[in-house]
Amino acid sequence: MPTTATHVWRPSGARRVVLDGFAPVPRGTVAAAPAPLAWPAKDPADVLDYELEISAALLGNHGDGISTIDVTITPSGNAADLTLNSTTADGPIAVFWFGAGNIGTVYVVQISIGTNSGRTLSRAVLLPVQALTAVTAPVSSLTTDSGAIVTDQNGNPILIGA
Repeated sequence: MPTTATHVWRPSGARRVVLDGFAPVPRGTVAAAPAPLAWPAKDPADVLDYELEISAALLGNHGDGISTIDVTITPSGNAADLTLNSTTADGPIAVFWFGAGNIGTVYVVQISIGTNSGRTLSRAVLLPVQALTAVTAPVSSLTTDSGAIVTDQNGNPILIGA
């Protein structure tokens, strides 16, 4: 009788942002504000894992790790707004599962992380929501009698007059 295979789940590094604002600044210079942290866009129908890696904040403190995670999403209040389905920690990486969201909205995900040694890190990460599942073809696309778009061998719409 065959044995069912078990799998180890690992978060996807494709949607990981890394905390890197802990570099020393030479004396006599002014530190520039880092660019806002941002995850790749999601579709409202997606439920995906997104990550925030804080290993730079834990350097030199072996044994320190994430003990608490608090998340606030702005804007919120509408039924279709971005939702946090769950959160967990994987070593120095906070993992968030997000669903829903309004098309055209850039959500601000405010994250506060507490560590085992008592440190608290607070960062905002931007998460844009875009329509990624439905692609509209140009008006000049060749269509069949039923309205289906005719494409070439690569899936590109064939344009009338092109």
